[in-house]
Amino acid sequence: MKDMMPEDIIGEYREASISLYDGTCRKVYLTDVETPFPDGSLIVSRTDVSGIITHVNKSFIRMSGYAKKELLGQPHCILRHPDMPAAAFKELWDTIRAGKKWQGYVKNLRKDGGFYWVFATAIANVRSGKVVGYTSVRRKPSRTKVTECSELYTKLVRKESPAV
Repeated sequence: MKDMMPEDIIGEYREASISLYDGTCRKVYLTDVETPFPDGSLIVSRTDVSGIITHVNKSFIRMSGYAKKELLGQPHCILRHPDMPAAAFKELWDTIRAGKKWQGYVKNLRKDGGFYWVFATAIANVRSGKVVGYTSVRRKPSRTKVTECSELYTKLVRKESPAV
């Protein structure tokens, strides 16, 4: 997965580096611009067992700011915002790999450096008793829950990345 490109960012931005699950790092550019989740929309994506995107719907494309061809074949963590604690994704992966449904609030990073919040549900896709991938459906989150999660995630990220 490539680093973000400054020319894709709209407005003033700051740079950050994200340590990903596989041990690699990704450079990202962030703005404080939130894209509100549209009423009545659902974001749907599917991945293979490694988290590589195999399907996205139009709402996913619109909210992420990426073209379909930029998303397919990429790790789902292309949307990882540095304000999200690693512990949240560990819980997600532990839960769905155990064959259980996971639900939670996620702050996603857009291609243009902005962000959007979702309430996500993720499940394993099972064929003939074997997990062949995962499906995630995201809907508009409660603003009260977004505020609560934002505060909690800030504390968790600080614990994960103590100041040097």
